[in-house]
Amino acid sequence: MVLVVIVGAALLGLVAWATTVLIRRERRRPETTADAHRIESAATQGIRDARRRARALDRIGGAGGISRLDLHE
Repeated sequence: MVLVVIVGAALLGLVAWATTVLIRRERRRPETTADAHRIESAATQGIRDARRRARALDRIGGAGGISRLDLHE
């Protein structure tokens, strides 16, 4: 029982520490300009496109369009 309390306290401390770090980083972050918004939007769109292409390749059987063996019998 004591071990559970110690582990719980450690996890709670870890979550509190991580939250504090993230809040500090967000406060130090400078105001974003219009160019920064445009760049971030383009990067996010690029990531979405890459994930979409990866899923499509996975569905058709991988790189080069070679169909994979159907392992679900």
